[in-house]
Amino acid sequence: MRPAWSVVLLTTLLGAGQGLFLALYALDAYDAARGRASLAPLFVAAAIAGSLLLAAAGLIASFFHLGRPERAWRSAAKWRTSWLSREVIALPLFMALVAAYGALHALGMLQAAVHAGAAAALACVALFVCTGMIYASLKFLQEWHSPLTVLNFVLLGCASGVIAATALAAHLDPALQRGYTLAALATLALAAVSRAASLARNARLRPISSLQTAIGIKHPGIVQKAQGAMGGSFNTREFFHGLDDGRLAMLRRCFAGGAFVAPAVLLAANLPSAAFAVHFAGMLAERWYFFCEARHPQNLYYQAIS
Repeated sequence: MRPAWSVVLLTTLLGAGQGLFLALYALDAYDAARGRASLAPLFVAAAIAGSLLLAAAGLIASFFHLGRPERAWRSAAKWRTSWLSREVIALPLFMALVAAYGALHALGMLQAAVHAGAAAALACVALFVCTGMIYASLKFLQEWHSPLTVLNFVLLGCASGVIAATALAAHLDPALQRGYTLAALATLALAAVSRAASLARNARLRPISSLQTAIGIKHPGIVQKAQGAMGGSFNTREFFHGLDDGRLAMLRRCFAGGAFVAPAVLLAANLPSAAFAVHFAGMLAERWYFFCEARHPQNLYYQAIS
């Protein structure tokens, strides 16, 4: 598939915003269970603002993928059957609940804030599932049609968010930095294992369709010479990423190093802000690769321009 930058940014920014909120709320709920409040108000405000800004930036990016942005509201109409429609509903609900959670914190209504945060956490999990299922539900794209797709969206988003929380804590609430650093390393490790599992699974996949099934002829010696057109078309532009196997392998190594290895080293070196910057760049490469590795069945026919 050909990656669209709008969707790459949407999923990366949104996941980081969701993960940042969960990183904050997990500690806030833990404090509430112990009957104490240990979080610095400035850290709470910055984490909530960061979560909302990341989610809003992802939402804005998504509009660049629409042919008719003024009709975006219609995308929520098919919520009974469409995971995309459910995502469109879950995203503003998540943002509204996070904003309410932040407002209650600012007003000093900590118990009410914890309840609002619980609702926001449920919306956050629902949003993760909706986003992941948009891709995992596509049976004809074998690389995506797996529970690992949803799991990767959750774990990668949480890893981004916990690293961002570590960077904020280093500047605004240093007492939290060590705990967040350990949580970030653990989440990174889980995300790396999950993503490696999906890469290993996809490497073992064998296409369900072939040139023979594409055109309904069983002869074993069929070779495509042309698609019947002298120039490019929508099919050749939108379903081909244009990278050869060598560059795909390089991209895979880049995102493995940028999204997982380098951030872990920087976190261990007590450089959380640099870790987040490198990790986010690596996540852009990871999400680009995620779209590239999906092999659309239509490419069996649209292989050559002339």
